[in-house]
Amino acid sequence: MKKASFYDMPTGRIGIAEADGAIANVFFGHTVRPEAYETEETPLIRRAAEQLFEYFEGRRRAFDLPLQPIGTRFERAVWDTLLTIPYGETRTYGQVAMRIGNPKACRAVGRANGRNPISIFIPCHRVIGAGGALTGYAGGVEMKERLLGMEAAKQPTTSGRSQRE
Repeated sequence: MKKASFYDMPTGRIGIAEADGAIANVFFGHTVRPEAYETEETPLIRRAAEQLFEYFEGRRRAFDLPLQPIGTRFERAVWDTLLTIPYGETRTYGQVAMRIGNPKACRAVGRANGRNPISIFIPCHRVIGAGGALTGYAGGVEMKERLLGMEAAKQPTTSGRSQRE
């Protein structure tokens, strides 16, 4: 059975679930939770929450956690590709489809992106529609916009100073 714990983050209430020694789910307060879980804060869940807090504070750009997303081979290929999108950057569904070697799979990439069980850690918020349109996100389009805006604001400028300074 999965263990899960809930945290009040700057973006609202977030749940983090662990299964078999790896992070299995991240879910927002109003989204679907894993089917079966026991509320318990494990050391791994605590570490994941600490990394999320650091991310929201702008002190972390990459996560160092074991992840165990459950999905089809295609979905896992999409999620693996999402992990390569750098902090503060975006890719279109078409670019992700090209990267996995299936350029006509834009809609399937969108479905796989929407089924990502480990939001933020697997950065599905960094995938946008053609022309820069912010499309659906499990946490809501407003959350997606907020995450992308936060990452953009914490990007260094050419002088090496952050745009926020």
